Amino acid sequence: MDLSYSDLEEAFRAEVRTFLEAKLPPDLADKVKKMKRLTKDDYLRWHKIAHAQGWATPHWPEEHGGTGWTPVQHHIYDEEACRAGAPRIIPFGVRLVGPVIINFGSDWQKERFLAPMQSGEEVWCQGFSEPGSGSDLASLKTRAVRDGDSYIVNGQKTWTTLGHFAGWIFCLVRTDNEVKQQEGISMLLIDMDTPGVELRPIMTLDGEHHVNEIFLEDVRVPVEHLVGEENKGWDYAKFLLVNERVGIASVGQSKADLELLKEIARIEQKNGRALIEDPLFQAKLADLEIELLALEYTNMRVLSGGSGGGVGALSSFLKIKGSELQQRLMELTMEAAGPYAAPWIPDARNSNWNEAPVGPEYAGVGTSGFLDRRKTTIYGGSNEIQKNIIAKRVLNL
Repeated sequence: MDLSYSDLEEAFRAEVRTFLEAKLPPDLADKVKKMKRLTKDDYLRWHKIAHAQGWATPHWPEEHGGTGWTPVQHHIYDEEACRAGAPRIIPFGVRLVGPVIINFGSDWQKERFLAPMQSGEEVWCQGFSEPGSGSDLASLKTRAVRDGDSYIVNGQKTWTTLGHFAGWIFCLVRTDNEVKQQEGISMLLIDMDTPGVELRPIMTLDGEHHVNEIFLEDVRVPVEHLVGEENKGWDYAKFLLVNERVGIASVGQSKADLELLKEIARIEQKNGRALIEDPLFQAKLADLEIELLALEYTNMRVLSGGSGGGVGALSSFLKIKGSELQQRLMELTMEAAGPYAAPWIPDARNSNWNEAPVGPEYAGVGTSGFLDRRKTTIYGGSNEIQKNIIAKRVLNL
């Protein structure tokens, strides 16, 4: 594998940087870099800018509005966007259910859902986990019963990230109780405004409203909103989760987090020295940087299809290592921030905060990042589940 970039790839990097310098609003980049709270309007503002450039769905097939980029170009764009402070496009539509609809959906579903998903006109969320079915997702209980031209859905979903921003939810539901658990699951596309859908916020330890629980009571869903075939939803979910796990590696974001860590570590302390001059801290930093570089190369091999074997299992390696590195980066950021990692006033993350600053500019960054990254080893299938997948599919245990 050639680890150097070609002239064409470097030209593409220059094109991406020019676009970001010209189109990324400075106030939005500042909020992202300082880990301020992002609103729905913030996310959609960037989504629409990327869409106008034709870059909102780069990984979609070209006939559906994708860019046709090579894996290296995808990597370069992700790296440069994170470095510049561009918000992540909310992934549940364009990254997760969009490719499912493209590969398994009906012609009507492609016509109805893909264009407003790509433009950001319609925002999606994910309805997989339930109170008793998280890592053991196949045990889900939400039930869908066919009633003429509709399904009647009853159940509950939880940990629905950014569900309060969404107008649509793609749900795994049980349509057959008489077969093996995985064989009785279907996927439905549900309008959040349908009578019987109720969303309740879940406030997390950092004082944020990231996730929700969703109750479904006698929700009537048209049959044409069934993705693919009835009772084949588990196959579509596995396809979706591979895309999610590759994305969770978040190499570009981790590289941006590493630069933030170095920036904080270079600040002169009261003793006149910067933490980055300390040999023990240098060793920790070097260890993280080496592991991140190894993850980057592995991610490139998987995206390029040059690793052999099934990408599904290999995505589990990326998910494990990528999520663990994100956590370690934030732990070391807290160490670098020292006592300034502790003061934590959630309202200070608002862009309109006009009270006295909470310590230096980086105060609270360690805490907010640390608490946010704790969940990375859980969502997308917990790391324990990923190790089971590797044991079964790669090691044949």
